[in-house]
Amino acid sequence: METICPKQFMIVSGKTILEHSIDAFEKNVGIDEIAVVLHEDYICEFQRFIQKNNWKKVKKIVCGGKERHDSALAAINAYPQFYDDNLIFHDAARPLVSARIINDVINALELYNAVTVAIPATDTIYQVDDSQRFVTNIPDRTFLQRAQTPQAFKAKTIRKGYEIALKDPDFQPTDDCGVVVKYLPEEKICIVRGEEKNMKITYHEDVFLMENLFTLQ
Repeated sequence: METICPKQFMIVSGKTILEHSIDAFEKNVGIDEIAVVLHEDYICEFQRFIQKNNWKKVKKIVCGGKERHDSALAAINAYPQFYDDNLIFHDAARPLVSARIINDVINALELYNAVTVAIPATDTIYQVDDSQRFVTNIPDRTFLQRAQTPQAFKAKTIRKGYEIALKDPDFQPTDDCGVVVKYLPEEKICIVRGEEKNMKITYHEDVFLMENLFTLQ
């Protein structure tokens, strides 16, 4: 039976996508500590990455959950309840996050309890019906932005949001900012300007584009 390699472990420009993503935070002076959330099957392999790359800031390796929000909760719970610093969540499939984006997120957390990264939508977006075949609305893209990561929060803020969310039997999370929007509506979420190159690798075709972007750096 063929084993499918998770996209985070695909090689781009001489390293795995995961290694490139961690490198970006390891090198940033504003980052004190890194916790990596992984499926338990890949923890041993990741420990070899730590030695290979001589990472000093990777302090925790946490087993991920079945759903995305389970993995986010695992990361939050990796820190004690009294921990009240900044938590920055990044998708490992975005290996080209820049130092500028990370710095802007850190700076925004000095003023806001929740921060995200996004870029303006340039394409027309269709809202469709349940069948996914018919257009029901065309939102004004002036008010639409495409979400990226990192997303960042004061620890007490995202912890409180999840505490409320988990009591809701209809909880259907999209991402961590979605938890804040729905369950802490009084909290403003500051948007940091993202970059087109901070793309997420979703399809195999994206790897070839990512190779070219690394070459241009």
